[in-house]
Amino acid sequence: MMSVSGRGSALLRSSHRVCTQCARSATPRIIAARPSPAFQLAARRCYAAEAAAAAPSQPPPSTPPPVTTTTTTTTARPATAGDPSAYRIKSGVILTRPPLLTRDQTPFESAFYLYQKRLNERLTAPFRRPFYYKQDTALDLDFGIKLRERHGVPAKDIGRYNPRGRLGWNDELLVGSTTSDPAYVVDRLLADAEVRVSEDGEPIAPEERVPVEAPLQRRTAADETGDVRRLDRAMDRTLYLVVRREVEGGEAVWEFPAGQVPTEETLHKTARRVLEETAGVNMNTWFVGRVPVAHHMIKPVVAEDGASVVQRGEKIFFIKGRILAGQADLAGNKHGFTDFQWLTQEELEAVLPEKYFRSVRGMMDPR
Repeated sequence: MMSVSGRGSALLRSSHRVCTQCARSATPRIIAARPSPAFQLAARRCYAAEAAAAAPSQPPPSTPPPVTTTTTTTTARPATAGDPSAYRIKSGVILTRPPLLTRDQTPFESAFYLYQKRLNERLTAPFRRPFYYKQDTALDLDFGIKLRERHGVPAKDIGRYNPRGRLGWNDELLVGSTTSDPAYVVDRLLADAEVRVSEDGEPIAPEERVPVEAPLQRRTAADETGDVRRLDRAMDRTLYLVVRREVEGGEAVWEFPAGQVPTEETLHKTARRVLEETAGVNMNTWFVGRVPVAHHMIKPVVAEDGASVVQRGEKIFFIKGRILAGQADLAGNKHGFTDFQWLTQEELEAVLPEKYFRSVRGMMDPR
């Protein structure tokens, strides 16, 4: 019986004989494992038919094919409406400017807010004048004049109302009352902010008082002139960037910036590239995400026999973005856009084609 050491020696001699035979044989060829061109083509994402047609074709095999007795010929079939090649894949961007101001208050909201102020005036501790103003100083004298004008009401914007009096719980507002109107409240606050007493403690005549600068109006010059290319309009609404494209027949179509997706790009990269090529680089923009928020499809035009496509359709995927600063500039754009506008949702409905607007209205903000 062979021992363990003898068995190991036999294995070593066997492996040595194999290595000697390999050394005496011809040098073996080293073939690297490379994926076939067909596999490389399948691994690529072809969004459009042009990209698939531009892909490299499979090279002929190194060895001749076997000889067969029969020959099979394949005829290219025209694309139909159901084929993926009948559509062009596009990516667009819905660039928005969010609201910069809160919306206008309704009459009910204004009355409710006034009621909350009067309720707070009634429930809080009484206003201690000596705690805030030193007696007989200019500020104390100024506060005394304004307190008499408000008929003893410490609050500046709740109207003629005495929470400590006999009718203190009568908080109802009559229909058409201007006490709760935001414009009336602003006027009251501006009038109360004027200084009535000089530093020497002498009352200032009304014609010598320095008026307090009023806050800016909610409507800007762009709102008054109807300039839809400016971003400082409709400050309490969301604005959307649309561009005009000339079509055959001398007509113009308004739409969101969009362009065709090549094979090597994703949807959000194409949307960003199209935005820069369309509106320039003088905008600070931020894309909300990489997932499309809307989709619009234009069906292809099929021949009368239904076997071929006369005009290819389009599938457009929209990415949502925000503008933070800057302005659009169409000078030298590569997509043939001639004009742009910043429009609200109601204005978009009047400008965009009906089917186009129905495809994107689901992603629009309520205001």
